[in-house]
Order: sequence, then structure tokens, then C-alpha cells
Amino acid sequence: KGTFSERKPIVFELEGFDVSPGQGPLLFFLALFVYMVVLLGNGVVICVIMTDRSLHRPMFVMICHLVVCDLLGATAVLPSLMMHFLMGQKKIGYLPAIAQGFCIHTYGAAIQTILAVMAYDRYVAVCEPLRYHSIMTSARLHSCCAVAWIVALLLIAVLFSFHMNVPLCGSFLQHVYCSNRIIMNMACTPTPVRMFIIIAFSYIRILAAVLKHGRTDSSIRTKAFQTCASHLVVYVLYEIAMLIIVVSYRFPSITKNMTKFLSILYIIVPPAINPIIYGLVSKDLHSSIIKRFSTRTVHKN
Repeated sequence: KGTFSERKPIVFELEGFDVSPGQGPLLFFLALFVYMVVLLGNGVVICVIMTDRSLHRPMFVMICHLVVCDLLGATAVLPSLMMHFLMGQKKIGYLPAIAQGFCIHTYGAAIQTILAVMAYDRYVAVCEPLRYHSIMTSARLHSCCAVAWIVALLLIAVLFSFHMNVPLCGSFLQHVYCSNRIIMNMACTPTPVRMFIIIAFSYIRILAAVLKHGRTDSSIRTKAFQTCASHLVVYVLYEIAMLIIVVSYRFPSITKNMTKFLSILYIIVPPAINPIIYGLVSKDLHSSIIKRFSTRTVHKN
């Protein structure tokens, strides 16, 4: 009889959410609202950083890369989710499915690599303050950011290369979006199959330096907190979201809708909350945003 992929062009059908009649439009507007918050919040952050020359510093350049990553993840999921809620659209072609999965996995990998670069930058800033500007030059900064993206893209490219010439024995994806694991679960034959250590090592070294020198100078502790707070909060937020996904799969009693909802939290919650974290924790960015909006208000009046 042959496999499914040998018989005809692949068109997947996503299981999606089990939506009661009449709830689709409400869920569509909720998803639209979240997407608008993500676009507006991250758009403001990246525009302010790009237009304010005083923010053209390593920390804010890397925040811009993190913003791009957040927009990639949210855009890969939320528009298709809105179409699902509004029109009940569940079918997706093979190439769009691979593209969506590739973007989502790239988002997850790039978050880790970019945060690893940010952790290294903060390590140098706290532990080698006198040599910081000679170490984190503009060329090295952009090289580190480029490497972060290249590593993430290569990792995901290798991961998705397992799809090549793999026959599939089905077209029904039991999820709300496409991912490598969901697609490979339908493979007819067995297939082969963390930046965490780098990030943890950098912050452990920072903590050790703070404890060593902060006993005699409280300003060191304050500087370290102001320097690392936003990065740590963002990193912890991502890890908590990922942990929720892992834990949810360990409890079969949780409803399918709840499991699916928890699985998209790490894609929609951090991108929506991160701009608030940057604005609240980073005094320079907060002041620049207030200044921009205050200036525009004065000009209008």
C-alpha cells in the first residue's frame, strides 16, 4: 500500500483546541490582543534602543536580539492560532508545517544562545570591570551575537535534517502547532535523535565575585544586581515556562486543552512580559522611553 507520504502530497491536520460553539471569536480576540501586546511592547523597545544613541551599548544591543527572537516565536504561532479560532482552520501543508516548526525551535534555541552571550557580557562587566571595554569591543559584540544565531540555526537545521527522506504514516498532528517531535512521531521507521551550563557558570562566577568583594563595598552588590537583574528575570521566566511544559506531560489527568495551552505559554508569555521587565529593571531604557513619549506629547500640544 505504501506510506502516506508516498501516496500523495502531505497536508497535515492539527488537532488544535477543542473549542465550544460560539467561543471561537472570543478566543480569536484574546489571541489578537496578546499578539498586539507583543508587537507593541517589543516594537517600542527596539525602536527606542535603535534611535537613542546613548543606548547603543552591548547590553541593549543584545536585548534587541532577544526582542527579534521573541517576535519570531510569537509570529510563528499566534497568527495561525487566530485563524484556527476564527475560521476553524486546522490543515497545513508540509512546507508551511516545517517552516513553523523550524521557527519555533529556532526561537527556543536562540533564546538560550543569546542569553548565554548576555551572561558572558555580564560576567565580564562585573568580574573584569576595568577591562570590560577592551574585551567587549563592538566587533566582538557583533561576532558573539552572530555566533549565537548561527549556532541556534545550525542546531535546528541538523534536527530538521532528520525529516529528509523519512516516510510518514499519518497526517494528524496532536497539537496546536507543528514541531519536530510531533511530526517525527508519525515516522514509519525509527529516526536518530545546553547553553544552560554556560549561563549557569557565568552567573555563578558573578555571584562568587560579588560575595568576595561585596563584603567591604556594598556598591558592588548594588551594581551587580542592577547589571544582571533583567537578564536573570528573563532567563528564569523562560526556564519556568519550559518546566511547566515538561511537568504538564507528566500528569495524564490534565485535560488536552490545558496541556496544549501550557505548551504555548513559553512562546506567548515571555515575549509579552519581557518588554515590561526591560523597562522596569533597566533605568536607562525606562528613562529613554519616558523621554520619547514625553517629547512627543509636548510637540503635539
